[in-house]
Amino acid sequence: MTGASSHSYVIALGSNMRVPRIGGPGAVLRAALETLDAEGVVLREVSRIRPSLPVGPSLRRYANGAALVASRHAPGEMLALLQSVEDAFGRRRRGAQWRARTLDLDIVLWSGGVWNTPDLAIPHPEFRGRDFVLGPAAEVAPRWRDPVTGLTLRQLAARGA
Repeated sequence: MTGASSHSYVIALGSNMRVPRIGGPGAVLRAALETLDAEGVVLREVSRIRPSLPVGPSLRRYANGAALVASRHAPGEMLALLQSVEDAFGRRRRGAQWRARTLDLDIVLWSGGVWNTPDLAIPHPEFRGRDFVLGPAAEVAPRWRDPVTGLTLRQLAARGA
């Protein structure tokens, strides 16, 4: 970890596959949160886990949630940590987009506002149009303002994006 300062993040969580020795999608999300906690990520708020329909051709329903977390990791380091957790849960990055996945952890917002590199864009470019992200995110951080629109997560969720 770099620096002594703490960064806050809204992280979206999703799964639509069973993982051996862990269980179904809801259990996968709970286990992923436990893993992040063990890695030193402070879980400030965690939404309820809710079912959602898949986006794209996948036929399996998802379990989705969100967490408001704190970490000393800057955005690029946080992305690397989230991807290592996804990998530990059997996530495969090659293949068709929108396919079934064991675990999906996305940085939605960051306390530093906007971050834009070839590997990572914050705010997440599609979060405003996804109820399965906005609902849980508004549950954990209702007053957090989107740095692009200036609206709070509660306002964005109420609009139905």
